[in-house]
Amino acid sequence: MAIRIMIVDDHHVVRRGLVYFLETMEDLKVVAEACDGMEAIELFKKERPDVVIMDLDMPKMDGMECTKKLKEIDEEAIILVLTSFTDQDHVIPALEAGASGYQLKDIEPEQLAETIRAVFHGESRLHEKVTKHVLTRVSTSFVSEQDRLQKLTGRERDVLIEVTKGRSNKEIAKELFISEKTVKTHMSNILAKLELADRTQAAVFAIKHKLRKR
Repeated sequence: MAIRIMIVDDHHVVRRGLVYFLETMEDLKVVAEACDGMEAIELFKKERPDVVIMDLDMPKMDGMECTKKLKEIDEEAIILVLTSFTDQDHVIPALEAGASGYQLKDIEPEQLAETIRAVFHGESRLHEKVTKHVLTRVSTSFVSEQDRLQKLTGRERDVLIEVTKGRSNKEIAKELFISEKTVKTHMSNILAKLELADRTQAAVFAIKHKLRKR
């Protein structure tokens, strides 16, 4: 079954270009288009797309606020930011709002398609130009971070290690011989103990501290 996509961008030419390309993929299907955040919310409620491709700079309601609203409507909503902004004033708020990925509009079409598939399957994808901002954001005090890391149980560490490999909850469950529900519970505990907002930050945190199995 094709991944159902909603495109949110105020530029008609951009939307048309994305639709034209994505419709060439058998496993991707555009089910809705919105020109601003307010329209996106209404269409999201109606269509319930699998993945939302979100621009940030839009009239009426920008992508940041729209992302927050969509996550309030459905905490499992998958939102991929596609923008031209690379500064931390856009990157960090977008991720904190709940975006599952952050890509730039100069991305190759095939790479965009692969990113959509990845976030749909529970992975987090960041453009290499914005990763440094996430590393800066999760870096406060190295000592306090180590203290937080020590709070994780052995199984939670195992789950986090799998997250750094870009694996989805389903893949982690299979790898660790546990249920997807258990994986979600572990992820919630991991984020709470590490004081992080999402699995993207958790993955960067783990990589930064070179987390390994004990």
